[in-house]
Amino acid sequence: MRSRIRSLAASLTVCLAAAMGLPGAAAAAPNGLTATFTSTNNGSWFMDKFVVANPTLASITGWTLEFDLPAGVTMSNFYNGVASQSGSHVTVVNAHYNGTVAAGASTEPYSPWFIAYGSGATPLNCRINGNKCDGTPDRAPGAPTGVAVTGRTTRTVSLSWTAAAATDFPIAGYDVLSGTTVVASSTSASVTVTGLTPNTAYAFTVRARDTRGNLSALSGAATATTLNPADDTTPPTVPGGLRATAKSSTSVTLAWNAATDANGIAGYDVYTGTTLRASSTGLSAVVSGLAPMTSYTFTVKARDAYDNASAASGAVTATTDDVIGAGYAKVGYFVQWGIYGRQYFVRNLDTSGSAAKLTHLNYAFANIDPVNLTCLQGVTRGTTANPQDPDQGTGAGDADADYGRPMSASQSVDGVADTGWEPLRGNFNQLRKLKVKYPNLKILISLGGWTYSKYFSDVAATAASRQKFVTSCLDIYIKGNLPTYNGAGGPGSAAGIFDGIDLDWEWPGAEGHPGNHVSAADKANNTLLLAEFRRQLDALGAPAGKRYLLTAFTPADPAKVAAGWDIGPTGVFNSLDFANVQGYDFHGAGSDNSWEPDRAGHQANLYRDAQDPYPFEFSVEKAVKTYTDAGVNPRRLTIGLAFYGRGWQGVTAGGVSGEWQSATGAAPGQFAEEAGTRGYANLIASVPGCTVYHDTQSVSTYCYTGAGGQWWSFDDTWSIGQKTAWLKQKGLLGGMIWEMSGDTAAGTLMTALHSGL
Repeated sequence: MRSRIRSLAASLTVCLAAAMGLPGAAAAAPNGLTATFTSTNNGSWFMDKFVVANPTLASITGWTLEFDLPAGVTMSNFYNGVASQSGSHVTVVNAHYNGTVAAGASTEPYSPWFIAYGSGATPLNCRINGNKCDGTPDRAPGAPTGVAVTGRTTRTVSLSWTAAAATDFPIAGYDVLSGTTVVASSTSASVTVTGLTPNTAYAFTVRARDTRGNLSALSGAATATTLNPADDTTPPTVPGGLRATAKSSTSVTLAWNAATDANGIAGYDVYTGTTLRASSTGLSAVVSGLAPMTSYTFTVKARDAYDNASAASGAVTATTDDVIGAGYAKVGYFVQWGIYGRQYFVRNLDTSGSAAKLTHLNYAFANIDPVNLTCLQGVTRGTTANPQDPDQGTGAGDADADYGRPMSASQSVDGVADTGWEPLRGNFNQLRKLKVKYPNLKILISLGGWTYSKYFSDVAATAASRQKFVTSCLDIYIKGNLPTYNGAGGPGSAAGIFDGIDLDWEWPGAEGHPGNHVSAADKANNTLLLAEFRRQLDALGAPAGKRYLLTAFTPADPAKVAAGWDIGPTGVFNSLDFANVQGYDFHGAGSDNSWEPDRAGHQANLYRDAQDPYPFEFSVEKAVKTYTDAGVNPRRLTIGLAFYGRGWQGVTAGGVSGEWQSATGAAPGQFAEEAGTRGYANLIASVPGCTVYHDTQSVSTYCYTGAGGQWWSFDDTWSIGQKTAWLKQKGLLGGMIWEMSGDTAAGTLMTALHSGL
């Protein structure tokens, strides 16, 4: 399979050459291969193809094609070559079957090609084995001219110049040299050279660099002498009127009034405490790299050309926005196994209209390697049938569903089938396609869940185990370095799909699935584990200015919160962007008639039902109050909504249409192995005579088939409408869905959530 994958990459290369709009017949290139681009419009997408040709007199083995996607063009599946992408830059390596190009021959009919969205515009900066794709030699860019000194301080010199003329490739930037040493670089026609010695003469030259690394000749020299600090020891006046003018979840924009100085102001420095956050030569600055929903206090100092700094300005305090800003979060779980019996594919998120309404999508679930205590991927092994088996999920995973399984055209987001030879297939490839269509949708990988939480206590136990576990999860899911599986996977194969981590530890310090490892230290270690995720995610995202998300599924039960979740000022919310609070499974009968088989009851009530006979209370209201009473900002919380029902059979008459009445066990489920559970769409279509009731006091929806029959508890459009109104009134962040396959084909419940928010 690996050879077929490489061949697909080779096809991509050919397609890319075509897309670049190079001349129909490549010019002779005595030193190597050429690549010619074409693009064919297929309605909703373009087939972009490169034909690699060999105009020399000898066979050439091995080729690498490189190009940049034009603005507005995105690349999906690629064929006849192995492609990798960094930003808009694409690199394609030949497949095993088209890597040798005979003298005078080409890669046809196995030329590299790819699916392009946006337009069939020609790719830029095409290279084949390092040479221009049309076979002509590179020409260096022109040299910059007019280099001039525009400013000096005791340790800096500012320069400007006339931009260089591009030749074969666009200008990528400029290098400033002092003698033969590069002392500064810039992407524009100006720069400030720093780190110089006071009262010292310098001579500077500038050269241009194009996007392929070709260097121009040096410009003429400009000379300057840095200032002598002894000539001015008076600091500037203090800047006034510091104010915050804008903010986002990760930045604050500040402005201030100008300071004065006899020899002029060289710049301003913005601080939080003693930490330098930003510098500016103007009267405003954007301080980035901040944490959401966090208060920061800023001051600003003026700096003159002699490096005298003013006293700090008056302080201003600003709090960054939450991760949503205006509006509400709509978080949906997509289950890995939904593609089997449920026949619910990533494509269904699109065709139902749900993808356009979601803000976040959580992919459930990833497991923990029981031996290495790392994130587990690259295996296909099912769980055992017994839900009470302590090892039900040990070592289980489904790499086939994740990234090994070819999807047919009818199962594919863009209607294009997998060939079975791509390095990324399955759900992950469809998630990538979904992000192309919905670029604002954030996708997170969910770790754990009910069946896969057995080893969380172990991975969280020590600083070393936490660091090892987090590193492995980020390597696989954020960097996308999937283990090879059935010809799929490999370094970077899933890069760019996941925007963060969702932790579903069920439950730290408390009962969960039989066999789960539990420790008295879980609560403290859970906080430390989330802090380690936050630390590594921030470090990974910092170079590109990206903030990766960190969320968690947290319990409704106050006892489980107390046992495993430090929700106080120094606890988990210092790391989490938000938590999805359980809003369902308050009552139910397990598939093995465990749990509460003897009495029907509401599984997702907003308020406590006055008729509830149990001595304890489970309700959405009480769950949320547990968090807000501890000081958690409501905009860090979503509430869970049930797109499925919990059901009992043999329910006696009484109460209000069977509420809280005795039962004989779990009702038949949507699937034989899941008694007591049905997706909403299946429930309303497949339980005949189940009359729907709305309990306005507790805000609960249920249906009852009559004495001795079935009784089901679930969310519908009415209860979702009531809950969305309530969460907005309480100032919460939004709603979370378990899980998307339960909805109708038209996305009835998702539409209700979207309309309510």
